[in-house]
Amino acid sequence: MLKLSPSLLSADFAELGGEIRAVERAGAVYAHLDVMDGQFVPNITIGPVVVKSLRRVSNLVFDVHLMIDRPERFAEAFAAAGADIVCFHLEAAAEPWELIRRIRGLGKRPAMAVKPETPVSSLLPYVKGLDMALIMSVEPGFGGQAFMPAALDKARILRNYITANRIDCDIEMDGGISLQNLRAVIDSGVNVIVAGSDIFGAEDVTARIREYLGEFNRGGLCPPGGSSDKCLER
Repeated sequence: MLKLSPSLLSADFAELGGEIRAVERAGAVYAHLDVMDGQFVPNITIGPVVVKSLRRVSNLVFDVHLMIDRPERFAEAFAAAGADIVCFHLEAAAEPWELIRRIRGLGKRPAMAVKPETPVSSLLPYVKGLDMALIMSVEPGFGGQAFMPAALDKARILRNYITANRIDCDIEMDGGISLQNLRAVIDSGVNVIVAGSDIFGAEDVTARIREYLGEFNRGGLCPPGGSSDKCLER
């Protein structure tokens, strides 16, 4: 099932409540919240207090992406603040399996991300314990970067592994995604799409989100990595 997760990193931070309401009204079901600490990545964004404030005004699935050192320190805080998905970086976690179990024990969905330079093979041993795997298609830390096509090959490898082993795990891609490269991203096996600048940089955010959703529903899009009688012919 294809899902759009608009990234609030590119939204107007002075109007975050209004921005997230607009995303929800437009028909998206996820909101991607980037958490940066100035150490794991060279930028600082939001913390649990902001997530908690946004939770009060939105029923969206909060897809919280922890780009922070030692994410195990803050899993409980973000879970309590209202995160639905807690995604941490493989490169930053001291004990990945322990953190996966802790997140699930908090009643949240564990997810794991990898940077562009990290081989997708490093992620494969953990997929069976995850609800979602995130492939970064830019260097984490800033919005508005150019898409790295090499991420598509990583997604194909991951999708083939998930399919071959009959694992129930979403594949998310984040960074530089636009309507221009959306089809290539979906065809690589990704089913959770993070888009920031292309959505919030549009003159009409609602219309842009509906363009994405229209592409999801357009004829020829079959479930990633598989087939279905409901698929329309290309």
